[in-house]
Amino acid sequence: MAFLLIVTQSSDVLQYIFGKLIGRQKIAPVLSPSKTVEGFICGIAGATALGALLWRITPFKPIEAAAMALIVSVIGFLGGLVMSAIKRDRGVKDWGHVIQGHGGMLDRLDSLCFSAPIFFHLTRYFFAA
Repeated sequence: MAFLLIVTQSSDVLQYIFGKLIGRQKIAPVLSPSKTVEGFICGIAGATALGALLWRITPFKPIEAAAMALIVSVIGFLGGLVMSAIKRDRGVKDWGHVIQGHGGMLDRLDSLCFSAPIFFHLTRYFFAA
């Protein structure tokens, strides 16, 4: 669980930071105007590297941990876009106001809503004893 949470949240944070620092090309300006190609690439790369470094807390070998981190990060990004689309459709900017400047609690967990089931099934299918 720690691996999943750390990688997914790190990916989100790194995508945000790199998007702000070097982001130029918007990925989905209608759904999420702050998401950029540069932020996506750097965030995914950083989270994948972090996942590889965290291999000791998982049942994975380093390359497997990197692959799982890559998959979780990409699926998490897509989950964030889907949740943004749902919010746009409903005319809502944030899911709540619990965390100042970060939207609601669901805004922090939107990527986990998609990455957690994928992580569970991949781990169960490939790494269950």
